[in-house]
Amino acid sequence: MKVLRRSAVTLVVLLLAAGTIRLVLGEASPKKVLTGRSAFVSSIAVKPGIFRKIVPADLPKPYATKSVSTKSRIVPRPAGLLPQAPAGFKVGLYADGLVVPRVIRVAPNGDIFVVETRAGRVHVFRGISADGKPQESSIFATGFHEPYGMVFYPLGKNPKWLYVANTDSVVRYAYKNGDLKATGKPEVVIADLPSSRSRDENAWKAYDLAVSQGKTPPDHGHWTRDLAFSLDGKRLFIGVGSASNVDDPDEHPSETRRANILEYTPEGKFVKVYASGIRNPSGIAVNPTTGQLWTSVNERDGLGDDLVPDYITHVQEGGFYGWPYYYLGDNPDPRHLGKHPELKDKVIVPDVLLQSHTASLQMTFYDGKQFPAQYRGDIFASQHGSWNRLVRSGYEVVRVPLKNGKSNGVYEDFLTGFLTPEGDVWGRPVGVATAADGSLLVSDDGSGSIWRVSYTGK
Repeated sequence: MKVLRRSAVTLVVLLLAAGTIRLVLGEASPKKVLTGRSAFVSSIAVKPGIFRKIVPADLPKPYATKSVSTKSRIVPRPAGLLPQAPAGFKVGLYADGLVVPRVIRVAPNGDIFVVETRAGRVHVFRGISADGKPQESSIFATGFHEPYGMVFYPLGKNPKWLYVANTDSVVRYAYKNGDLKATGKPEVVIADLPSSRSRDENAWKAYDLAVSQGKTPPDHGHWTRDLAFSLDGKRLFIGVGSASNVDDPDEHPSETRRANILEYTPEGKFVKVYASGIRNPSGIAVNPTTGQLWTSVNERDGLGDDLVPDYITHVQEGGFYGWPYYYLGDNPDPRHLGKHPELKDKVIVPDVLLQSHTASLQMTFYDGKQFPAQYRGDIFASQHGSWNRLVRSGYEVVRVPLKNGKSNGVYEDFLTGFLTPEGDVWGRPVGVATAADGSLLVSDDGSGSIWRVSYTGK
């Protein structure tokens, strides 16, 4: 085989019997990219540092495999077992004992805000000690209803507000840098977000009981509501997932203004549906360099192990992404054949297809300086883990390399190891954020922990 110079091509394709492997030559050393069927890897087998690319042509037909329910029962983390990152990175436990930690946001002064969904509160951590632990912590506020998204406003070094999304509303607290506790009562910004979740305290108990018995828990619709502001501060974006798996909005009023990214003013006035047909945009973020809105999406279930892929994509204003009638372009969902043919040619194909049922949650753009230069501006996104797949997928954090703000569809398995060697689940990644020192923070609602990934070069 001839030796190829790095400047000659961006991708070199080698055809192998097991599938296609490509070499990515954009980094310090060539990286193999698994493609075709080789890109479909179980959570037990996945290792950090592996690159993958999935395209629509790789996918099976609907119902190629039976739809299954394999709910994960969380086991205690075995002693000494830690998440795994690529060579040169170190993983340490930053904090534990949290009650379903979800979204993480870092304040301009470096304080780390974490939503504890089950406890209905926002926790704040300050500093990183020599042994990688918080130097101080406090409860910022309590009394939320399934809180998830947070965002500081206005953008910049001196925000005046902290916005927090409940599942059915958005509130904000007066805030100045350094506040460890809310100094006043919350102001309701949006009182009527679409939601079908009960405020009954017993709702979580019923959910926990079903999971502990290996049963499918009650379905009250997608409840996560992530938040992001446009760079000019004039637009507040809110991700609102569907009320069901694939109910037809024409026949189900509960789907009104759902499976969308909604746009509001900072003061809470509804402006428009910014983008639609997005089943569950559970993570949204604005690229701080380009100003583009991106989302990480939980796609639909029930069509088999490898349909439909979750995805990460930039969001086109006014764009339609298919749900529930189509997926990944003009592919029809067999449960809605013949419905809305006028939409068929309008369906946008997302930028990055992930393995199906991985349950993509929060995403962030890496804006630190601790990691090597090629990581700056890249996306990190959590994969909470599958339930609608015979062999588990997800349970990791992935990295999406960007060049000039764009993706070529490749992603990297970055932080893995949340399963035991026997396949039991002990951790489930959710929140991702860049700490003030440039390390990457990852919340894990399986073990109630926050992990810190730092670069040592060793």
